[in-house]
Amino acid sequence: MNIIYMLLGVSVVVALIFFVAFIVSVKKGQYDDVYTPSVRMLFEDELVKPNPDKNQSDSKEKSN
Repeated sequence: MNIIYMLLGVSVVVALIFFVAFIVSVKKGQYDDVYTPSVRMLFEDELVKPNPDKNQSDSKEKSN
């Protein structure tokens, strides 16, 4: 029965070590996504509405 208590204690200590390692790696930015932002601009399709004021000023300049 004593071995069960010892194994339980050891497993809790190992779990805590892995948990602390995970928290440290998250705080250091190990899991930050550095690839997606550079690719995101290639796939964004924004609709650009023409500016009516700009078109009118361009046509006025061409006529003069």
